[in-house]
Amino acid sequence: MAEVNLRKVVKRYDEVEAVRGIDLDIADHEFVVLVGPSGCGKSTTLRMIAGLEDISDGDIMIGGDVVNDVPPKDRDIAMVFQNYALYPHMTVAENMSFGLRLKRYPKAEIKARVDEAARMLDIVELIDRKPKQLSGGQRQRVAMGRAIVRNPKVFLFDEPLSNLDAKLRVQMRIEIKKVHQKVRTTTVYVTHDQVEAMTLADRVVVMNHGRIEQIGTPTELYHKPATRFVASFIGSPAMNFIPCRLEDAGGKVQIRLSDKIVFPLPAAQAARYQKIPRTDKLLLGIRPEHVTEASAHVEPGIEPFDAVLDVTEPMGMETLIYFTMQGAQVCGRVNPNAGAKDGAPLRLAVDLNNMHLLNEVTGAVL
Repeated sequence: MAEVNLRKVVKRYDEVEAVRGIDLDIADHEFVVLVGPSGCGKSTTLRMIAGLEDISDGDIMIGGDVVNDVPPKDRDIAMVFQNYALYPHMTVAENMSFGLRLKRYPKAEIKARVDEAARMLDIVELIDRKPKQLSGGQRQRVAMGRAIVRNPKVFLFDEPLSNLDAKLRVQMRIEIKKVHQKVRTTTVYVTHDQVEAMTLADRVVVMNHGRIEQIGTPTELYHKPATRFVASFIGSPAMNFIPCRLEDAGGKVQIRLSDKIVFPLPAAQAARYQKIPRTDKLLLGIRPEHVTEASAHVEPGIEPFDAVLDVTEPMGMETLIYFTMQGAQVCGRVNPNAGAKDGAPLRLAVDLNNMHLLNEVTGAVL
């Protein structure tokens, strides 16, 4: 078994707490991604799991055993770094087999493991080349192969794709997902790219200022964020936040965005937000795909309004539009044929069936 468990783990650098008492349980065979902005503590957490950083407080367990004082080489983990860390004077085969040769594995077993990993990663024809003869993506495959041949309890990936161009990052994301489906080793993956997190993970751990903001599947984090930080960090373009307040009118609940724009809440949302004090400062959270061009076909919870567009961004299959409401910039997604033009008015509609309300002061999703 290769569960990874963190219990109230703290990392201090002098007076600065980089990681602030986090608890995390990673199941056997699970692919968990730690995601967050620079300085949030995700790489420090990974390095503590690896044993490359001492923990200041708490416990880290791998396979049920506390490894706080166990050196990295004895933790049965394999790490893939951002910079590949290949030996330039060794061939691909020699780089991949180096750890096994150090541990004096039989030559036949080493060859079998290297051949299998090379086949899995589609680098069989590169086996006799040296790193300088490889592209960035090929080098990253070799680094992954070096980890795979060890057959460790846990794979640790530290932003492995950040040195690659955009097209190659997409390709390598697919490769990493394929490898995990074949190998099914417990994997902890660190990235600042929320697209990587959403596409790769069984579960995503969103970190901010050394703490865990929320843990969940990609779908849970996207549709049910717990805080404003998670709502804004997960999803591209980010969720819109518009100052608003709730009102009661004629026995119904409505949401006021401006002097002219007031929408009745759908029945399900009205029931959900019924107990919120009408004096609270609130934010309407709405994702760009739920702000679109208005349709002649009226559906419950979809409310039309007029806006003057500031900027448009044609993306081919869709056009991103930007306009201002209550001092907040709002992004929407419309059909390329909707007639969106810079500086021009456009009849839009907001889908309140997919709205969120947030406390403007605390940032909590209500």
